[in-house]
Amino acid sequence: MKHRIVVLGAGYAGAFAAGNLARRLSPADTEITVVNAVPDFVERMRLHQLAIGQDLAFRKLADVFAGTGVRLRLARVTGVDPERRTVAVTGEDGDGELAYDTLLYALGSSVAHHGVPGVAEYAFDVTGRSSALCLRERLAGLGEGGTVLVVGEGLTGIETATEFAESRPDLSVALAARGELGAWLSPKARSHLRQAFDRLGITVHEHTGIEALEPTRAIAADGTSIPADVTVWSAGFAVHPIAAASGLEVAGTGQIVVDRTMRSVSHPDVYAAGDCAYAIGENGRPLPMSCASAGFTNMQATAAIIARLTGSEVPTTALKYHGNHISLGRRDAIFQMVDGDVRSKSWYLGGRTAARLKSGVLKGAGWGIAHPTFGMPKRKRRLATAPDRAGVRVAA
Repeated sequence: MKHRIVVLGAGYAGAFAAGNLARRLSPADTEITVVNAVPDFVERMRLHQLAIGQDLAFRKLADVFAGTGVRLRLARVTGVDPERRTVAVTGEDGDGELAYDTLLYALGSSVAHHGVPGVAEYAFDVTGRSSALCLRERLAGLGEGGTVLVVGEGLTGIETATEFAESRPDLSVALAARGELGAWLSPKARSHLRQAFDRLGITVHEHTGIEALEPTRAIAADGTSIPADVTVWSAGFAVHPIAAASGLEVAGTGQIVVDRTMRSVSHPDVYAAGDCAYAIGENGRPLPMSCASAGFTNMQATAAIIARLTGSEVPTTALKYHGNHISLGRRDAIFQMVDGDVRSKSWYLGGRTAARLKSGVLKGAGWGIAHPTFGMPKRKRRLATAPDRAGVRVAA
């Protein structure tokens, strides 16, 4: 039998990983299946653009993987049994089960409510296509002078607030930050950020934790009421509880605890990549949930899987950040360089040049997803053991 590799999730981490595996491993020895709940590749970094009404082209995963040998299963993952090495799924074809020899878990993350009353009932988010489309519909029906509150001063919150304010100047946009806006940026980059917020007319509520949401307002920790016809919650991410329920060793965040090669510390047949991996970076701290981390971890996981299956030495991929790239609408951005401890350096790039650079990054990522086996070697690598015609595994 062929070695069965199952990849859960076709986001930035899973889609890249599946293409990399297909590019490097011989189909004579391996069978690669990707499980994803929706038929399209969703560019999560652009969902705030979708929410405000911009038209985005979504790539069909069936087209992405056509001709690569990768099998696509459109279904939602409902459970993982690492002892039996099976994955439970449900989809249009009903419930089913997939068996694997190697599992790459890349189911990503969703918005974290942090137990704040009213978030589940009244808040919108931009962590998924369906939720972004719900927000798009709500914003389309919001008339001149409508109030929008973005909660969260991270990259998602900043990009969402600036995109909305630039695209819909008829709205009153505000952002609630637990701390100081752009506190992690260098002084010059922080000044650039504040100037952008002032230019776009965004009201900033600093040192303001939101303790509850109601249909038309948010209640701060000090009791202050902030008007909000629409509240966009971007105060962090959370992973699905499937991994914790499966018996895999997880961190307090619910992320799968992995070693330096992205291999589960409790189940060696399981690897994790992207937001669902609790991986320690080169600075000794857990990697943050981000697209950059998805890139680092999927490259390391696929390199490790390929090396172990083909009997090669496992290489290590650098797990080091070089900078933060923040869009401030379509014509402005900030690229902030960071050191090994992810502390901002004095140098930053801002304005239209940074915006063009960010656009190039997004287009490059999208192109890479659309061409998963680009640069395919003429000779793919065989496994260290391969099946003979009778199905008995022999040395390759």
